[in-house]
Amino acid sequence: QVQLVESGGGLVQAGGSLRLSCVASGFIFGRYTMKWFRQTPGKEREFVAGVSWLREGTFYSDSVKGRFTISRDNAKNMVYLQMNSLKPEDTAVYICAASRTVVRTASNDDYWGQGTQVTVSS
Repeated sequence: QVQLVESGGGLVQAGGSLRLSCVASGFIFGRYTMKWFRQTPGKEREFVAGVSWLREGTFYSDSVKGRFTISRDNAKNMVYLQMNSLKPEDTAVYICAASRTVVRTASNDDYWGQGTQVTVSS
């Protein structure tokens, strides 16, 4: 059974930092590109960051580039998102996904977690 479980969300002031974690099970973690998306009510899921299984190349949305860092630990089946210089507009539910592609769009073919809430106060 595939499971992706996020943790690390919370309330933080603007300019602060949070580190999100996602633990995966039920599939061959090292063969999947891992991604973070975020979603706010009434909006579509937005790509945030990804780290490929091949050479662990990273890629980011323009809105978070330079502030967020994605990383993975294949030995622990974990993916992380270090978020620095947070802004109120970063407030969202952050969702971990496992994908066989590097596209920056959400797909029903991907595995998804339930998400963790991040709230940035001004």
